[in-house]
Parts: sequence; C-alpha cells; structure tokens
Amino acid sequence: MGKNLVIVESPAKAKTIENYLGSDYVVLSSVGHIRDLATTGPGGLGVDVEDHFKPNYKNVTGKSKVIKELKQAAKNSDAVYLATDPDREGEAISWHLADVLGLDVDLERRVVFNEITKDAILEAFKHPRAIDMDLVRSQESRRILDRIIGFKLSKLLQSKIKSKSAGRVQSVALKLIVEREKEIQKFVSEEYWSVHAMFERESAKIEAELVKKANKKISIANEDEVKAILAELSDPYVVEKVEKKNKSKQPKLPFITSTLQQEAASKLGYNAKKTMTIAQKLYEGVNIGSETVGLITYMRTDSTRLADNFVDATKSFIKQNYGANYVKTGSTNAKKVKNAQEAHEAIRPSSVARTPEEMKPYLKRDELRLYKLIWERAVASLMKSATVEATTIEVRSNDYLFRVNGQVLVFDGYLRVYSYEETKNASLPRLSEGDTLALVDVEPQQHFTQPPARYSEAKLIKEMEELGIGRPSTYAQTMETLKNRGYVTLEDKKFKPTDQGILTSEKLAEFFSEFINVEYTAEMENNLDEISKGQKVWYDELKVFYDHFMPMLEDAQKNMEKIAPVEIGEECPECGSPLVIRRGRYGEFVACSGYPTCKYIKKETKEEAAPVSTGVKCPKCEKGEIVEKKTRRGKVFYGCNQYPSCDYALWHKPVDKKCPKCDSLLVVKGKKNEIQCPNKECDYKEE
Repeated sequence: MGKNLVIVESPAKAKTIENYLGSDYVVLSSVGHIRDLATTGPGGLGVDVEDHFKPNYKNVTGKSKVIKELKQAAKNSDAVYLATDPDREGEAISWHLADVLGLDVDLERRVVFNEITKDAILEAFKHPRAIDMDLVRSQESRRILDRIIGFKLSKLLQSKIKSKSAGRVQSVALKLIVEREKEIQKFVSEEYWSVHAMFERESAKIEAELVKKANKKISIANEDEVKAILAELSDPYVVEKVEKKNKSKQPKLPFITSTLQQEAASKLGYNAKKTMTIAQKLYEGVNIGSETVGLITYMRTDSTRLADNFVDATKSFIKQNYGANYVKTGSTNAKKVKNAQEAHEAIRPSSVARTPEEMKPYLKRDELRLYKLIWERAVASLMKSATVEATTIEVRSNDYLFRVNGQVLVFDGYLRVYSYEETKNASLPRLSEGDTLALVDVEPQQHFTQPPARYSEAKLIKEMEELGIGRPSTYAQTMETLKNRGYVTLEDKKFKPTDQGILTSEKLAEFFSEFINVEYTAEMENNLDEISKGQKVWYDELKVFYDHFMPMLEDAQKNMEKIAPVEIGEECPECGSPLVIRRGRYGEFVACSGYPTCKYIKKETKEEAAPVSTGVKCPKCEKGEIVEKKTRRGKVFYGCNQYPSCDYALWHKPVDKKCPKCDSLLVVKGKKNEIQCPNKECDYKEE
C-alpha cells in the first residue's frame, strides 16, 4: 500500500504539515504555481478569444523537475490531497495540479485550512471537498483580464512613450498618485490666524482657544482682524460652561491584510512587501523548540471574523490575566465587509497562549515585532472599551468665546493590552460656571493652509481598499511594481510621481479613461466576486470587456503621439545614424537610432575595469557568461555579458550548480555565504 500524498505550494509549509499528519502521509511542495498562460497565439496572449477566451497553459519555466517528482509521487500514492492556500489563487493552483497530474477534480480531495496548527490540520483533513471551479474561474478571469490589459497596453506604451508597463490595478494606483501630485501643484496656500489665551484662577492655569464670536464659529483671515479682536477683549472673563462626559474609546477590529500593512507601516516602519514576507513566515511555521507551528492565521484576507474557539479561549485568557471586567460582552463578531470571503478569518494568533513574551526566544527581532502587533490587536479586539472623562470649559469675554478640552482616563480597557495606542491625560482645574478668571496672556498665531499630503504606502493601500481597487494579495505587489517601473520615487517615505509616471498616467487617461479609473476597476472586482460565487459567466464578462477595449486600443495605436528618442548630437561610428538615449532594464544608455538594423551601443566614456567573470554559463541564453556588474548607484549585481540581447540578472553571486528542487541557478547568499536558491518560493539551502 502506498502512502497518501499531500501537495502544498510552499516548501516551508510542507515540512510543518508533514510533522502533523504522521507516517501515512508524504507532503510535497509545488513551489508556487506550476503553470501559467502561454505567450503564444494572437498577440502572445495565450488565450483563444474566439473560443470563449479558452486559455492555453504552459508549465512554468524551471518547474519540470518538480512536476516530474509530483507525477511520480502521485502515481505511487493511494490518494492525493491538494492543500494549497485558502483563496482563489490557491484554488487555481490546486486545479492546475489536478489537471497536470491527471486527477479527478470532482473527487473530494481539496483540503482547506486558515492556520497551520496540528488541530486545525487534522480537522481539515476530516472534511475534504471537491475543487471549487467557480473560484478557479474567477482567478482565471482575473489572470486573463490582466494579461490582455498588461500585454496590450504595455506594448503600446513601450512603443509610443517608452514606458515599461501598464496594468489594471497598477495604473489606477498610479492615477491616484498623479492626481494627488497635481492637487499639490495647483494648491494656493491661504493665511489664517488663531488666538490662544492663558487664564488663571487661584494659581490654576488653563490655555484656551478662541472659537466663536456672537455664537458663530470664528474665522480670522489676517493680522488686521486679529488686532481688531484683541482690542475688543476685556474683563470680565467668565466661565460660561463646564461640561463633563464619560466617553468610550472602542478597540479596533482584528487585522485584515490592508490594515495590517497600514499599522505595520505607521507603528513599525515596515513597507508592505516586508510586512507580507514576515507574515508569510509566521503563517507557514516557526520552530518553537518542541514543535514547528504556524503562529498566525492566513495573512491574505479581507474578513474580520474570528473563530468561535479563538474567541472563547481569548476571553478566558483575558479574564485570567486582567480580570473579568476587561472581557468584552455581547456580540464579538466583527462588521460585515463587502465581498469578504466569509470562510476566512481575520489575521490572528493561532493560539492566544503563545504570548509575544513566550515567543521571544524563537523569533527574530522583526518577526517578533510583527507577531506582537498581531497578537495584541486580536486580543484587544475582545476586550472592553476604554473610558475617558472628557471635560469642556468655555470662557466668555463680551461676544467672544474661548474653549479648552481635557480628558482623564478612568478605565484603560483594551489599552491594557494594545500598547500601540495612547490616551494622554490632560486634566483641567476644577472650575464652576460663573467663576471669573484672570487673563495672564493672549497670543495670536499665524498659520497657512497646507496642500494635501502625498500618499505613503499605508495611505495608498487604505485608499485602494476603501475604493474597492485590488484585493489583499495585490497591494504589496502593486507598490513594488510602481517603484520598479520608475513611475514613482519615495520622498520622506511618500510617493512622488516621476515625469515618466505622469506621462504614462496622462496618456492612459487620454485614451483609456473608461477602463483606467477607480469606478471601472472596482466594478470589475465586484464582477470577479460574482463569478467566484457562480452568479456570472466568466467568459461573458471577458467578452463585454474585450469588445469595448479593443476599439480604444486601435484608436490609441493610430493617434497616440510617438515620442522620439533624444539625440545626443553624435553619429554612430558604425553606420552614421544619430546616436540617441534609450532606456533599458538597467537605466538609460546611448545607442544607434538605426536599431534593429544597427545594434551599436556606446560604452561608458569613463574607463572601467574589465568585467569580473564568475565562470558560470548563462542559464537563459546559454551563450554568454555571468559577470559582475554595477548599477548606476554602484550596487553590485550579476548579469549576462551578452546584454542587451540577453537580460538575465541576479543580485547574488551565482555558483555553477542548479537547485535540485526548482532548477534555478544557485547563489551565494547571507552573512554566512551559504549556497541557497534565489527563488523566493523555494527554501533549498545546502548544509
């Protein structure tokens, strides 16, 4: 009898799960997707538009060894279980695996779990199901849609304005950044003033701000108006109102993907990519001495729901450690989020008993900081609100009213746990209505209105989430794409569009305004959600899009002005044509305007040392060799010496050996100069 085979997409996850399932199971990894759309057919789309957008898939480059291993393992197994991630992308990977391995997609062999703990895994294997083809079609539709828009628009922009790419979500995010920059450029600052007074009674002092004149909100435009106000202020200054109220400060909901990225940015200084990389590690499994266990639930989610067993365990934990009066009462389920996948949970610790303090010996500094943030947020969400006593004092002089607000924390509630929020005590002296105060000082302050702030990563993600653009799995990648394409730069950790980014956005707005906009992108996300629920036919939605999109593309191909390369005033030494500035993968370079007839490229004028060879043959073109190079900023990387005809490149020094798992070229990496696989989805490392 053969063993049961379980296939997951992550090598790290495979190790953790195999420990839980025991000797009757073998757990292998597909190392991510094994297939993607081909680049053959009309337009290189890998899609037969005429036959209901039928996709043509090919195996991912470098995955032949993995596929062969999986086929052999499946052949020798009694049963094959597909345990990829619990989202549309994971469902699609399971379907591709079933198709390639010749498995029956209707068999109930799809296993889904939101956390990688022994109990959760064993329970999930008691309830396998068939592959959900509606989820697969939704993912497939998104991939085809993005391929059509990405290929068609990218090719257009490359030929017309030398921009590197465009995308359904990426280009709308860029549009938001560019529109904000234009708001900033158009902004005209206006002067305004505020007046602050210091009052005293029996050695007690309060500072209040002028807020009203004749019971109407006051607006002070200039210094002359300030002087007129000061001339009208006079004794007596009488306390007109003292109001005290208890106010509740509610705990925030547990994290979803977007809020985790936002809070990690503001509280820890992590960008979205770093946050998701660390969260992936915490989810897939950490060695905590006696076992390897996933410390958090699945980190790509838009649901704020918490499992009942976690709620019960956490309430007991709160009662035991902080007291029964800290336990939240009533409904604890979070708000309904539009289009959230309700089978998912919020991002939470897999066990409330694994406190950050207890996990400290097993986690790296950055991992511990993110885990602490997730643990505290989830626990705090099940605690009672904090209570503050808020005091408002109003002081009148003639027609003018001054106001000061203060507050005192009377019950810390969830703040007892959530250390990332503070409620400052600002106590006020005891005063009664009718008390007369002495004016100690009055200070006018000049201000100027400020333009809207540029988007930080966190603010842009929040905006995209609120507008319904993209999904949890896309936010981090969108941020990286905008930076890598040279469409934005970061100034003070905020996005500023480059000239190329502005040009790209303007041209897309000019010719594709009906597609590259917030409303259409959000509507398409809704359509994809409806496809995932079986409420819409996937190829019908693609046809509606395609029939509308293609005429616009044809118009742009005819009428979008082509920007000519900038001539440098020199002739090509080989053919006499003007030399021009071109843009390549690694920045600008000077080449012949007669390309592709003439392929002359001007070398840097400064003397450079001969490239240092690594002795490794290029795995892509199999003609050149990998040499050490430097970016324009001096950072070392390794690339093929046949560039630009071959653009293979690595950030780490390669060795003349391929990864036995995924066939990638191995590199020297890390502080200990270990030989590792550079593929982020593969964990191979030589001992």
